[in-house]
Amino acid sequence: MNMAIHSKQIVITGGAGFLGSHLCEQLLRPGVRVTCIDNLVTGSMENIQRLLQDPDFQFIKHDVVIPVELDGVDEIYNFACPASPRQYQMNPIQTLKTSVYGAANMLELCFQSRAKILQASTSEVYGDPEIHPQSETYLGNVNPIGTRACYEEGKRAAETLYFDYYRQYGLRIKIARLFNVYGPRMQIDDGRVIPNFILQALQNQPVTIYGDGKQTRSFCYVADIVQGLISLMSTTDDFTGPVNIGSTGELTILELAQTIIELTGSRSRLIFKDKPQDDPVRRRPDIRLAHNALAWAPVTSLQEGLNQTIAYFDGLISSQSMYNSQKAAAAGK
Repeated sequence: MNMAIHSKQIVITGGAGFLGSHLCEQLLRPGVRVTCIDNLVTGSMENIQRLLQDPDFQFIKHDVVIPVELDGVDEIYNFACPASPRQYQMNPIQTLKTSVYGAANMLELCFQSRAKILQASTSEVYGDPEIHPQSETYLGNVNPIGTRACYEEGKRAAETLYFDYYRQYGLRIKIARLFNVYGPRMQIDDGRVIPNFILQALQNQPVTIYGDGKQTRSFCYVADIVQGLISLMSTTDDFTGPVNIGSTGELTILELAQTIIELTGSRSRLIFKDKPQDDPVRRRPDIRLAHNALAWAPVTSLQEGLNQTIAYFDGLISSQSMYNSQKAAAAGK
């Protein structure tokens, strides 16, 4: 009997989430076995439903706060943690534990397996930056007791753990600092600005801007981010990062809202509410290191990425409306 020989086993924590599921898809190929670990708090089985038919794909429901034992692991991508303020502030203690304990447990698995490990860090480690654009040498401006600190400081502590394991045990580590990723499979109640604006615009509801709308962000489409991550993992062992992975196309939140209203053909108007605590005023990555070390740069235009994301959310709304109509009709019988 012919048996497939797996040359590599890849573990992806948070693999049923928005970004993790895209990564699972890209990495699952002949000769590779992908193990997805997710507790499904913010991830969804729908994101990986198609992959479950592949014998080289394995799903394990597990919380990375608890250690896990696996054999034959070659690479680990650690993506387990809520990424939107709405999600991570719902249970800030669990968020911090996921970032710190989860990192420690994956590093232990890496140590036992002699694997290579990549940590999904974030632009949030820079806090509300005082320099612009942000390069990897910038140490950040983070409020350690603010409402965002469970995520910001959790990711900073995770980076510390990674480099301590690297220095003390010689682990092969990679750290990616991701800037404002967006695209299909973001949750409908994600809470981040692009899903919020798209949902409000598609339903012709007021588009809500927090603050005056002059704060800036640089949004990077998920497919570009995934390619950057794969390129980072494939670098030689002497390259650890951290490396910024994101778009340099900076725009104001007001400009983003107007763009989405235009692309959706919406009748929405703009309303303004108070700016959240410690919300960064400006954010744009310096990606020269990614360009030089990874030969990477984003290729998807904002309009192209937004159109793909709008189509995804339009489909979700249509499916939900059809389900509600069928449910109402059944109840009326």
